[in-house]
Amino acid sequence: MFLINGAMSCTIDVSDRGFQYGDGLFETIEINQGRLVFFDRHIRRLNEGCRRLQIPLEDTGNLVAEAENAAKDVDRGVLKIILTRGTCGRGYRQPDSIKPTRVISVYPFPDYPKNYTRNGITARVCTTRLGLNPALAGIKHLNRLEQILARAEWNDPGIQEGLMLDADGNVIEGTMTNLFYVINRQLHTSEILRSGVAGIMREIILELAESNALVLSKRYFGIDELLNADEIFVCNSVIGLWPVTQVDGKPFAVGPVTREITAWLEQYKKEWLQAC
Repeated sequence: MFLINGAMSCTIDVSDRGFQYGDGLFETIEINQGRLVFFDRHIRRLNEGCRRLQIPLEDTGNLVAEAENAAKDVDRGVLKIILTRGTCGRGYRQPDSIKPTRVISVYPFPDYPKNYTRNGITARVCTTRLGLNPALAGIKHLNRLEQILARAEWNDPGIQEGLMLDADGNVIEGTMTNLFYVINRQLHTSEILRSGVAGIMREIILELAESNALVLSKRYFGIDELLNADEIFVCNSVIGLWPVTQVDGKPFAVGPVTREITAWLEQYKKEWLQAC
């Protein structure tokens, strides 16, 4: 199903700036028994993205109501929100009067094997690099060509994710995930200050690590450091957490810290669902 500005439709104005320029934002949210999982965090990030891109979203009431209504009868699925700057004439200049376009769509939940969570996945290092742009770092803007090019680098069904470096050679994230590694029981992830997406699941894992007194750091690191890790895992708000058991042929164990964090996440999500 597709809702465009509250009406059932599958067409959008060709003058919309989201179509013309990728001028907008999106959120991808798990639906669990009619509930939008961690919806408050997604809306908070969407609002931050609107602030950064100067898209006026003074009242999220309609958007929230439409999303909740679209999800209420769905047992298991994914809801996607797209918010653009709306329609205008040709040219990069923002229109004087901005009326955002909101699009809500619902999809089946991805049929990922359960053993990805338990036994891990295989990853590769992509050659496509992430550009450096502090103005856009962290938010989920509609410009995803870097990820599209990176994902086009392989067709092997035995590889589930590609790892992306920035223009300076720092390991930042996966094509669709955030990335963590563990060494000597210390948790590390990249800063998201010049590129990358500040993921919802990444945010939760950082909070859980802190509350459980796990030593953690957010800093830039290169591929050699990553390949010397004891454990590696990736995460996002749909897949949860996947251990990485191989990167470009090098094996890694599904280690104790990864298993602990997986258990913390499962308990956190269970308590969140019970509280809804």
